[in-house]
Amino acid sequence: MICVIACTNRPNSNSLKISEYYIKLLEKEGVPCTLIDLNKLPESYLFSALYHNQGKDAIFNAIKKTIAEAEKFVFVVPEYNGSFPGVLKAFIDGLDYPASFKNKKAALLGISSGVMGGSLALSHLTDILNYLGMHVLASKPRITKIEQNFVGGEIKDAFVKELISAQAKELLRF
Repeated sequence: MICVIACTNRPNSNSLKISEYYIKLLEKEGVPCTLIDLNKLPESYLFSALYHNQGKDAIFNAIKKTIAEAEKFVFVVPEYNGSFPGVLKAFIDGLDYPASFKNKKAALLGISSGVMGGSLALSHLTDILNYLGMHVLASKPRITKIEQNFVGGEIKDAFVKELISAQAKELLRF
């Protein structure tokens, strides 16, 4: 199973929309997928599921189980202030270390309103995932100017669309 993670807690985010797009690509290849939308984390997550409260939040425990069962991951990462959203780091911090990601595989896809496509965010996240023992694909496509390049559920830039399709196929072989 591949787990696709929409890496922000912003409601109705572009990360969620791109995650749903990516799931459709994988399902066309006959691959079972699941979606984790960080917007669905419990509102009190930082206080109900971390540290001395670890294991006490039923909603987060179900998410942890999904992570534990997944073999591969796709992180759809928006750029926030030159990196990735803090909720993603807090989410990772709440998972079981090192078992959640150790020796598993991931693909990263960056998105941004600007022209960098979240390249620094992808670099930061790659460092963290590598530290946790996860193997990250070298191919990390980025969708720049997301509001212009993702319209009506479709990626408008043909080159970027092909890069994402190629990454999905590479993840399946990885």
